[in-house]
Amino acid sequence: MITLQNFIFPDPAICTEHDLYYRAFGEFGFSQSTRKISLGQGARLVFNTYFNMLNIEKWHKACTLTGLLAEIRGRGRVEIRVFHAIPDRSWEVLHSEVVTLSAKKPHLADLSHFSERATRGVIYVEIKAMDNGVTITGGRFATRTQPETLPTLPTLAVSITTFRREKEVRKTIERFRAFLPEFEFGDRVHVQVVDNGHSADIEASASVTSVTNHNYGGAGGFARGLLEAEKSGFSHCLFMDDDASFHMENIARTYVFLALAKDRRAAVAGAMITNTHKWTMWENGAYFDGSCHPMFCGVDLRNHEAVMAMEFESARLRPATLYGGWWFFAFAIDQVEHHPFPFFVRGDDISFSLANDFRITTLNGVVSFQDDFTEKESAQTLYLDLRNHLIHHFVFDKLERSALGTAKISLRFIMRSLLRFHYESAQAQILAWQDVMRGPAFFDDNIDMAERRATIRAMMNSEVWRDIGPDKIEERRKYTLRPPARRSRLGRYTLNGHLVPLSGRFWDRIVLGIADRAALFPAFGATQITYLNSARDQSYTVTQSKRRFLSICWQATKTLVRFMREYDELKAAYRGGYETLT
Repeated sequence: MITLQNFIFPDPAICTEHDLYYRAFGEFGFSQSTRKISLGQGARLVFNTYFNMLNIEKWHKACTLTGLLAEIRGRGRVEIRVFHAIPDRSWEVLHSEVVTLSAKKPHLADLSHFSERATRGVIYVEIKAMDNGVTITGGRFATRTQPETLPTLPTLAVSITTFRREKEVRKTIERFRAFLPEFEFGDRVHVQVVDNGHSADIEASASVTSVTNHNYGGAGGFARGLLEAEKSGFSHCLFMDDDASFHMENIARTYVFLALAKDRRAAVAGAMITNTHKWTMWENGAYFDGSCHPMFCGVDLRNHEAVMAMEFESARLRPATLYGGWWFFAFAIDQVEHHPFPFFVRGDDISFSLANDFRITTLNGVVSFQDDFTEKESAQTLYLDLRNHLIHHFVFDKLERSALGTAKISLRFIMRSLLRFHYESAQAQILAWQDVMRGPAFFDDNIDMAERRATIRAMMNSEVWRDIGPDKIEERRKYTLRPPARRSRLGRYTLNGHLVPLSGRFWDRIVLGIADRAALFPAFGATQITYLNSARDQSYTVTQSKRRFLSICWQATKTLVRFMREYDELKAAYRGGYETLT
């Protein structure tokens, strides 16, 4: 048998939100040290959760399965039921047996006679303790496919790009060193660390290689990783961030999915959950059209009904501009027609997915836990974001817009910053727009972004996180307490006070947390905003300035006129330049 996916239990190093792994009813307990679940008589354990249900529809669509089995390991007398949850119709019980589990005798439920027609929905296991003293130690879903019957087994290069995150990347490598010897196909997986910071100091071994690279950002690091994987003869590559924490089951599920895939274009995009709220989905796949649209953002993963609805929908939904984030993205190397564009960072993963004809799938439980993107936002990241947004629309037919339609992307970025009094960010975005108008050669000439990073740093004064001093942060709230509809109109019609005389004297001074930092509405009705980071130990304050607002609007207007005039020439240059650079 080949294991499709193993059951995962909470891990204090990654996530301890138990409802993401199992739902328990009655007398039960979970031991972190032994990784066992104990059940009292009559207690039930249900695995209809994000990490442990099996989305049979995704596996059936993409992979060749020879039957299906569910295996439960533990000790004691239990009732085991296997459910098939089907969208828009009655659910079925595929298997129901009372058995006695022991260390030498796990229960194997053969679901093969159902698997031919169980091509939609999800499958999950429920366990009921018939006596006291029951323990559950694990389980898995498997197929009878034999490895030797496959034409070839993938050889997978896991490429991690790192820049001065020595502690994080070393911890990840140690986890790989412990996992690969135990993994059935571990001898066919190799980890390569592309060290942009020349500081990781990773010891080479049979399963790990370290490559020193110039700091050309994430795009340069992953481009180097892909080149190294090609040179070493690997069939597949997996891009991963250095600051991601994840269950090693990510690797097992992804490898087997690629091994059983019917189409060489098959690719796996990992989901992302932020470290701020480990029970909330941030992105389970995304698509791009004018801006990035994370799919299923905000789904409460503790809610099994919401998770099931997400899995039903994600099996059916495949937007034309679907892309996978490079915190976790696996693909076949021979399907790559375009290498990464030298964006430095931001947008390289979108571009790579759009330029290559991958068939991208997300698998439940294949997810990275990472820092919140909102907290990472800065004038520099906004500069980088605007550049890639414009270039995607220049290059790809399915995103093509008119000159004005493309220009609106820049105007929307800049106005969003202005209405939140982020004038330094808006100035950086004007610079990004103008740099894009220099043509594709600009990216080759500035591949390390050293000059631009220095320029943007020199622009920064207000929008810099600083330790909160002993002085109390005071608020003055009046307009922010108005009914939401009135407050929204107040912000939109007055451009958040920039068109109202004396608003700077009488409007609110407010304090906002990190969750409200990227949004416009919380800023409406204010004349001064203090933003706090997630730890609430650092802040920065921005203040309304009509003079700076009008100055930046004038610069944007001049840039817009020039952009409209040069649009056709720019689009032609980027289409040819993109082909050359990738």
